[in-house]
Amino acid sequence: MAGLNVKNRTLFTGDNFDVLRGINSECADLIYLDPPFNSNRNYEAPIGSEAAGAAFKDSWTLSDVDLAWHGLIAEKEPALATIIEAAGLAHGKSMQAYLTMMAVRLLELRRVLKPTGSIYLHCDPTASHYLKLLMDCVFGPANFRSEIVWKRSSAHNDAKQGRRQHGRIHDAVLFYSMSDQWTWNLVYTEYDDEYTKRFYRHVEKGTGRRYRLSDITGRGGAAKGNPMYEVMGVTRYWAFSRKRMNELISQGRIVQTAPGRVPAYKRYLDEMPGVTLQDIWTDIRPIASQAKERVGYPTQKPLALLERIIKASSNEDEVVLDPFCGCATALVAAETLGRRWIGIDLSGLAVKLVVQRLQKASDDGALLQDGKLPDVHHREDIPQRTDVGKLPSYKTHRHTLYGKQEGHCAGCKHHFPFRNLTVDHIVPRSKGGTDHLDNLQLLCGACNSMKGTISQAAFVAKLKNQGMV
Repeated sequence: MAGLNVKNRTLFTGDNFDVLRGINSECADLIYLDPPFNSNRNYEAPIGSEAAGAAFKDSWTLSDVDLAWHGLIAEKEPALATIIEAAGLAHGKSMQAYLTMMAVRLLELRRVLKPTGSIYLHCDPTASHYLKLLMDCVFGPANFRSEIVWKRSSAHNDAKQGRRQHGRIHDAVLFYSMSDQWTWNLVYTEYDDEYTKRFYRHVEKGTGRRYRLSDITGRGGAAKGNPMYEVMGVTRYWAFSRKRMNELISQGRIVQTAPGRVPAYKRYLDEMPGVTLQDIWTDIRPIASQAKERVGYPTQKPLALLERIIKASSNEDEVVLDPFCGCATALVAAETLGRRWIGIDLSGLAVKLVVQRLQKASDDGALLQDGKLPDVHHREDIPQRTDVGKLPSYKTHRHTLYGKQEGHCAGCKHHFPFRNLTVDHIVPRSKGGTDHLDNLQLLCGACNSMKGTISQAAFVAKLKNQGMV
């Protein structure tokens, strides 16, 4: 396997679909994406903020979607095409366009994800149900791990504003693995006050440490290999050997609350790891208006949220990929946790923000290397894959393509002799297209000249405008 063909700490400015097509297969350990939500809103960072100038629209029409994507999905993933078509009938053309945009990117993300990798798709109830269908289709329903509910804000007064509905205060994060062997590190959260008061109700005099009393009798008796002896005037089968019991007694860990009662083990609250992470997250607060990490970027997510995801589903020195990196929260979290990272965003502002935020994070010197920040590599080109092997000249596929197209030009659809058709790249090489057969077509001289290096969608539009198809 060729491995990663992009340097660590690389941030691409450009269309993530084009960039992803240039990244080698099976090279990302963790993918987090926070794409547009199809919210039908326009977002803009406030003037004077660090993210000033950042703006994007989150409303979609079929004119926003490359026409070639429809064909790509229909040919390679007919089930996916059916889901998108059904969403269009049920919800409208905007949802159909949005899901088409997402589907082609999810297919590329599946390709670049390692077999042991995981992907987290951040969305909200606007399209989460449709996106889950896409994710089931692309990654497989058996690889669905959980739908995380993150409480992203305090109470909303939606009902008071005449909307006649419950307040919307959560986002959804769809978590899938690539296979049944995925990286998983246990993450713990703190016990809530109610649980602590109920189960750790004892407070040690002098230290103020909370503790609970746990049973130390050996259930199952001798049949389970538990020894019987006397402790503090009580004879039972015990869970510990006599030697270990005496050690615990000397350490003050064995407690008898009254004469004749069965001794118990003193289990301190501060020695417990906490509660294993569940799928409802209410303990990570949204970014406050005066928070140090706030840069003013629309839809900015808290660092703590990304740190939790990265800790759970990756290890140090593994690769984290964020194809909609925005203000670079995932990239900053990956850097501080010792992961390698790649980011992609349409706006060049992301490069400025990631450097500024890494500088903030290095105030304690943790990120400094030889007294300076690590270099961030900014690229505006499309990477070239190195995992496809040495391919024959694309021109050698002319005979195969002639038979496949039955001698018809893929543009104007007219029939031509073999000598009058030339090989064209459907996805231009300048946009990450390869010399593979599935990216090639035959065009007549006129159509090839008309297409040049434009996209297939723009080419088809030209043909329609000129009445050639």
